[in-house]
Amino acid sequence: MSDEPLAFSPEQFSGRARLFPLPNLVMFPHVMQALHIFEPRYRAMFEEAIEDDRLVALGSLAPGWEQNYEGRPPLRPMACLCRIATHQRTAEGTYNVLVLGVRRLRLVRELPPKKPFRIAEAEIVEDFEPADAPADAAPALQRRLLAAFKQAMPRIPNAYEQLDQLLGNQITLGMLADIVSYTVDLDLEAKAALLAECDVFRRTEMLLQAITARGNAGPSRTFPPDFSAN
Repeated sequence: MSDEPLAFSPEQFSGRARLFPLPNLVMFPHVMQALHIFEPRYRAMFEEAIEDDRLVALGSLAPGWEQNYEGRPPLRPMACLCRIATHQRTAEGTYNVLVLGVRRLRLVRELPPKKPFRIAEAEIVEDFEPADAPADAAPALQRRLLAAFKQAMPRIPNAYEQLDQLLGNQITLGMLADIVSYTVDLDLEAKAALLAECDVFRRTEMLLQAITARGNAGPSRTFPPDFSAN
């Protein structure tokens, strides 16, 4: 198992993203995702990334991808740039990989196929908060989101304490919204919309509405997910 440094700054991104398309997952910054890489084209992609900048883009396939999965089916325009945190090559030549989401990434143009895997020109998109928002707006939204998340969760032992600890570590509203978006059981369309929204206040309001609409079902993932403040 090889562990890699996780620190990331936007200057490390070349502007060209290796694309790892996913049919049933929307990846978010600040969380970690385990992947098993077995298709030859994606093994080649991860091998190149491991030797280079350790960056890949986890993208979500647009509806209708089933017709052309082996080819180049369209992706949604927003993806998640990820850094490879750990990787392990198996005896069969496949890879077990853990990636950390580091930034939102807007896919601008897919490049002609010159490698086994897909590459796109892309740009990093940063979160922002409305400039005219009152000083207490973000903390108020954060309290509302935390309360809604607690109410949507089953009573997992120590989970509420872990949530409060996250806030005690000065997590930002944008980070909390991404962690909750990843964790709560929402449909792919809702998660794709949350990933695409860079206005942190608007994203949080969208997420609050989605949590309210789904009722009191439990989260789809174990809480807390692995995440990083990078």
